[in-house]
Amino acid sequence: MDVTAPVARLATAAALLLRLLTARSLQPSHAGALLRADDEGLHLIATDGEVVVHLRTPATVHTPGEVVVPRRAVADTLTTLDAADARLTVQGGRLAIRVPGGRFALPSLPDAAPRPGHLPPPRGTVTGDDLRTAAVPVAGAASREHALPMFTGVRLRTHDTALTLFATDRFRLAAASIPWQGATAAGFDPASGGDGRIEALVPAAVLARAAQQLSRVPAVHVHAGDDLFALSWDGGSITTATIGGGYPDAQLSRLLDVTPACTVEADADALAHAVDRATAYGGPHGRVTLQAIDGALLVRADDPLTGESEQTVKATVDGGHTIRSFQGRLLLDALRAFAHHTVRLRFQEGMRATACTADLPTATLTYLVVPLRTPPSTDT
Repeated sequence: MDVTAPVARLATAAALLLRLLTARSLQPSHAGALLRADDEGLHLIATDGEVVVHLRTPATVHTPGEVVVPRRAVADTLTTLDAADARLTVQGGRLAIRVPGGRFALPSLPDAAPRPGHLPPPRGTVTGDDLRTAAVPVAGAASREHALPMFTGVRLRTHDTALTLFATDRFRLAAASIPWQGATAAGFDPASGGDGRIEALVPAAVLARAAQQLSRVPAVHVHAGDDLFALSWDGGSITTATIGGGYPDAQLSRLLDVTPACTVEADADALAHAVDRATAYGGPHGRVTLQAIDGALLVRADDPLTGESEQTVKATVDGGHTIRSFQGRLLLDALRAFAHHTVRLRFQEGMRATACTADLPTATLTYLVVPLRTPPSTDT
């Protein structure tokens, strides 16, 4: 293999490769990145055992070929170079990277060659910004307990011109809907097998990580089929296996039918800061109490060992003076999903979940948080 490639583009691709993959795999075969030169340019392919990432960068290919090198080492090397172009050649079992005034050689890892995956059929297209707006907060509501794999994923379904996302850990639920172009409307060849419909359960951590990195991509193509899920864009793709088993779609949809007893509107950032400060006074479980009062929301927390906190956040209150307690961490996650917006909290009767919503530009997002039970009185 012998290629000349722009350093900046190549370094960006190598860094993205690291960000899309996890670093926790202990398998030696997951440490390598396959660099392949062909008529399309230079390809970078790597896997961590859970996902396969395939990126492409422009390059002048003098001699086609391929080599497997440590993915961390190649990224670290390229990000330190300040030259415009670099010459990459395979010599004696090593990858030599040459720039004016310097030469760097990386060992090849023939036993760590990742197996390039295939993309399932295309189903449709979303914008990177819409995907990040919906996927990151929804994925944050998924469970991290692998004893129940179904709840570690994000449920994706299409409805006409919308893509919906659901996730829950049984104590909170997040749901979002973003504009969706089916495969035909997005310009895919019908022979590709895509029909524009999706029903998939995708690992939440994988979806969130990809959505964060693709927020500036104008068009992200969604692929699904054969127990695989993938996102592709101009210059790359990421593929992962879906999570098997059923999903309680009907039950979760019913939870979104909210009947508020009191509705409160407040600045999401101001309320999040208040809840964050109060959580430190909420004892071992970070118990925070919200009380709707005239023109404000009272944020309180107290514990015999940590002390007490009371703050007032300006708000518009419609309904009775409701009082609800929450686990501060869960409430804070919900509020942070609406950063820089006015959040609307709809408190329901009894122990029914409180719904957080906001008016977002293109996406709709609802975050449900289950309140804590009122502790029994210790008065005698």
